[in-house]
Amino acid sequence: MAAWLVVVLYVVSILTIVLIHEAGHFTFAKVFKIKVEEFFVGFGPRVWSFRRGETEYGLKALPLGGYVRIAGMNPFQETPEEELPRTFGAKPAWQRATVIGAGPVTHFVMAILLFAVYFSVIGVTTYRPLIDDVCAVNPKSANLCPAKGTPSPAQLAGFRKGDVVVAVDGHRNVSESTLQGYTKVRIGVPMTVVVRRHGELVTLHATPRAAVQGGKRVGRLGVLIAPGPLLARDRANPVAAIGQGAVQTWEYAKAVVVEMGHVFGPSGLKRLGQLLVGSRTRSVNDPVSLVGAGRIAVQEAKVGAWEALLQLLVGFNVFIGILNLVPLPPLDGGHLAVIAYEKLRRRRPDVRKLVPLTTLVMGFMILFAVALMYLDIVRPLPNPFR
Repeated sequence: MAAWLVVVLYVVSILTIVLIHEAGHFTFAKVFKIKVEEFFVGFGPRVWSFRRGETEYGLKALPLGGYVRIAGMNPFQETPEEELPRTFGAKPAWQRATVIGAGPVTHFVMAILLFAVYFSVIGVTTYRPLIDDVCAVNPKSANLCPAKGTPSPAQLAGFRKGDVVVAVDGHRNVSESTLQGYTKVRIGVPMTVVVRRHGELVTLHATPRAAVQGGKRVGRLGVLIAPGPLLARDRANPVAAIGQGAVQTWEYAKAVVVEMGHVFGPSGLKRLGQLLVGSRTRSVNDPVSLVGAGRIAVQEAKVGAWEALLQLLVGFNVFIGILNLVPLPPLDGGHLAVIAYEKLRRRRPDVRKLVPLTTLVMGFMILFAVALMYLDIVRPLPNPFR
């Protein structure tokens, strides 16, 4: 697929995700008869708009997201007395919390649905093992490639880079994980491996040698394995796929929370500073902006890694969903925290006092995003698909 088309699809996907988030707020505001004044795609100068009922819909010049303006949410906005019953603040706490929470919840729903499509339509893929490198064995380490040491069992057996493993000890349909797991427990036990090489089947005999991994002795052939030809697609029925999607989204959410602690913690901020002012090399584990994520999407498409592209969109949804639940203004979690405070203290707080904190949080988020975008332009991440 052409790079420009991938970029267009990526931008459309991100905008759609943002608009669905805003549509969550919009829908429940309408359900509870709260006045919605605007629903716009983008920010900045108005390009085009139309009015339907009391709401203005339209497009603005900078397609960097979207927003919904709900009457009464701006504490400095003056509202005519006759419209006060239809403002955000006039509604019960549970309705206000539902309107606010609907935005972040859409991200988790989208993640579940994306996973469900993957499990039911695309299917969980397994690949035949492809020999990506043949190298020596260092008996004191499980990191075999590259390594200095004695010839590996793979070298002695005649494995070559590009061989595709077809069968092991008579077992056909061998996957990457199957080969690795089988080899680990075969220390000193000969194996018969059939590989496809330049269209022909070649039979090789190798005996795994012991190496240390995680403090344990495991069998190793001395090869690097990469995904080879597609072996199988395991598709689930739609109901089971939704259940699997929910489980995987939960696992993603836990991983994102841990990663956010690293990225926004002292070590993560220190790392960002070193990348900005120092000569540190970026790694594939460093955070990226939307620019960097777009570059990764193009790289994924070039090698046909559509599962990775789907995971990128799922990860974006889960990250935005969790970020929006952080209890700081102006994030949705900040609004929910104000509602919770109101219920606990039994009185309405003056949200105008939160303006300095809101400004500080917004300033930090903008600076952080600009810093990542700068790095993605001048010092992009290495291609993880090479």
